Amino acid sequence: MTAVKTNLPRRKFDAVIVGAGGAGMRCSLQLAEAGLNVAVLSKVFPTRSHTVAAQGGIGASLGNMSEDNWYWHMFDTVKGSDYLGDQDAIEFMCREAPKVVYELEHFGMPFDRNPDGTIYQRPFGGHTANFGEKPVQRACAAADRTGHALLHTLYQRNVRARTQFFVEWMALDIIRNAEGDVVGVTALEMETGEIMILEAKVTVFATGGAGRIWAASTNAFINTGDGMGMAARAGLPLEDMEFWQFHPTGVAGAGVLVTEGVRGEGGILLNSNGERFMERYAPTLKDLAPRDFVSRSMDQEIKEGRGCGPNKDHVLLKLDHLGADTIMKRLPSIREIAIKFANVDPIKEPIPVVPTIHYQMGGIPTNFYGQVVAPKTPGGAQEVVNGMYAIGECACVSVHGANRLGTNSLLDLVVFGRAAGNHIVSQNFKTQSHRDLPADASDFTMERINKLMNSTSGERTQDVANGIRAKMQYHCGVFRTTELMNEGVKVINELAEQADKIFIKDKSKVFNTALVEALELANLKETAKATMVSAAAREESRGAHAHRDFPERDDDKWMKHSLWYSEGNRLDYKAVNTKPLTVETFQPKKRTF
Repeated sequence: MTAVKTNLPRRKFDAVIVGAGGAGMRCSLQLAEAGLNVAVLSKVFPTRSHTVAAQGGIGASLGNMSEDNWYWHMFDTVKGSDYLGDQDAIEFMCREAPKVVYELEHFGMPFDRNPDGTIYQRPFGGHTANFGEKPVQRACAAADRTGHALLHTLYQRNVRARTQFFVEWMALDIIRNAEGDVVGVTALEMETGEIMILEAKVTVFATGGAGRIWAASTNAFINTGDGMGMAARAGLPLEDMEFWQFHPTGVAGAGVLVTEGVRGEGGILLNSNGERFMERYAPTLKDLAPRDFVSRSMDQEIKEGRGCGPNKDHVLLKLDHLGADTIMKRLPSIREIAIKFANVDPIKEPIPVVPTIHYQMGGIPTNFYGQVVAPKTPGGAQEVVNGMYAIGECACVSVHGANRLGTNSLLDLVVFGRAAGNHIVSQNFKTQSHRDLPADASDFTMERINKLMNSTSGERTQDVANGIRAKMQYHCGVFRTTELMNEGVKVINELAEQADKIFIKDKSKVFNTALVEALELANLKETAKATMVSAAAREESRGAHAHRDFPERDDDKWMKHSLWYSEGNRLDYKAVNTKPLTVETFQPKKRTF
């Protein structure tokens, strides 16, 4: 690499956390309260992070509504993952769940209450009592604004702990030394355009998902896969990127999320014949089957001509039978969303809904302490990457496997944000010195910036980004085929080449919007390639990966995690950890509901 002369300002911290959503702020709280000097970078104000959009609840076996325990929760999570989840991490998460929820309660999170003062819990898809026998109420809810309540609670606690927030800052690249240790990041202050090196004894990625690689998404515009893009460019693999959850109920035509909590409160899905069709597909759990199952059922109803509307392209979510009082008390935001985005009042008429991309199960590979784990050489053994952690949706622990159970996303954020924080504190980084920065610490970033700012012709950022979204939607949807995905790999690789030839027409320093969008495209490109290549290679149907040409799950060949590397656009694999911490392994079985 040609050395680029830079004189970038540098700042030093004990810990730099990239992302101020639920995971990032739960981790930063643990560190700040332990006395570490913590910097949290966020592209938006912390309470606008995408965690704010989570609606339905956080899963924990409190047993406030009926008998429940963590072992049943673990079974539901393993089964929900289609047996691809690592059972040690799943046990850890489900055992910790009640503890972290009670902790949030003591932080001041305004959960809904039962008449006896305990936390209200609603039913949610895939959550059962006694290993699948019947539905159980496990989702701890704050109306239909649970993520909003969580984010504000954590932000207020962080302000109290004097966490330093770098608001409207975007991390650009990981800085690694000759040994492969992570020693900080380069970052852009979005308003001024200033680029800085942030040195850290430990760097934590909590950058959220990359749902914006799809045309129809419940994700915020900031969800551009920044953590995955940075990791891929730094030579780290991305795990299980073929598994993306389509949420069954996005508002048709708008993509805005309608929480599973609507069905938890008693809402039902109807086709054009007025039939409650989920009774045919999942006789026991019906509308509360896991999300991959419900999404495929809806897609099949539409494809077989039983969709609703003039184009027969959606189904209906009926909740008027719940009554105005229940809707106004338990689902006030959903009513507001339905009126604004679907032009219907759910107190009087059903909401048009369609499966919409929602959540990535894959991400940066970690253990359940949040430490990034990857081979230091191609094909080598899995090793901890010193100085780097990843938590939340950008990480793959893997507790979600091939399909995430509803409410386990907020649980994932809090459990592993807290676990990473505790592990970092236990490593005594506060008393350690910073590792030396390499001489070329900022060269790669500055070459990327200089190329963008000095280009005189090329592709428009939005044209390429929209091309990626359209092609991902077409080639990697709810149902996939070998032909579709192989063509998708070719098309996405071509678009990735175009992404390397971006021309920024507006190079003004005012807010640097065009530069930020071009930098985000570099991350979208890596995530889209990882998804498409990993999906095309997996010749089975498992969880959210529904392959028409291979309709059955194949445990003999495919009970393994995929690892995609940007260099060479290549794949490697590693075994699923089927051994829990203290209990017997849940052996793979056919999933029925």
